[in-house]
This record gives sequence, structure tokens and C-alpha cells, in this order.
Amino acid sequence: QVQLVESGGGLVQAGGSLRLSCAASGLTFSSYAMGWFRQAPGKEREFVAAISWSGSSTYYVDSVKGRFTISRDNAKNTVFLQMNSLKPEDTAVYYCAATRRGDYDSDQNYDYWGQGTQVTVSS
Repeated sequence: QVQLVESGGGLVQAGGSLRLSCAASGLTFSSYAMGWFRQAPGKEREFVAAISWSGSSTYYVDSVKGRFTISRDNAKNTVFLQMNSLKPEDTAVYYCAATRRGDYDSDQNYDYWGQGTQVTVSS
């Protein structure tokens, strides 16, 4: 079965950094674009970043541009999200997801999801 497992979340002070990882199994990893979404309490799940199947294209929500970097290592079936200059508003559960389709910013287009990892940024 398909499994996406996130790691690297935790508690960090504002201005700090975290690096999230998502290890995939049970699928042909290089055939999928990968994305990161997040959901804060009382809010809808929102798109954060995505990367194409080859890694040649990346996409970010405006609020994280210049601070977050998505990357992938197809040889290791892993996608990463490097988060720098973290802000309290970045606090959320972060989810890794995989899609065979375009429209990377729409969670409706993703086929598989991880369990999520908590990121908490203190003031």
C-alpha cells in the first residue's frame, strides 16, 4: 500500500528553522508531483509548496516565498521542505501529498496523503 511518512516537525522560536521530510513507499515516486499542505486549528487546509515529478519546477504560496524551499530526492523516494525565518502564523499540521495531475495548489487533485507532522512556532 502507498505510505507517506512525514518527520522533522517540532517546536521552534520565531525566526528559527525546521526541515521536514516525507518518505514515500508503495508508489513509483518519480511519476508523482509532490506537495506540502498545512492546516491550522479552525482553518481550512492550505497549499504551501509543490514540486514537479522531475524536480524541474517548484511552486509556493505567496506567504512562504523566500522562506521555504521544497526539494526532492527521487533516488531516496523523499521530498523535503526547508523552512527558514519561521513565523507564529506558520504554526500548523503539515501534510505531505502526492499527485499524478497538475493544478498543484488544489488539494482535491492529490491522490495520497501522509499523517501530518506538527510545527509550532512560538513568539
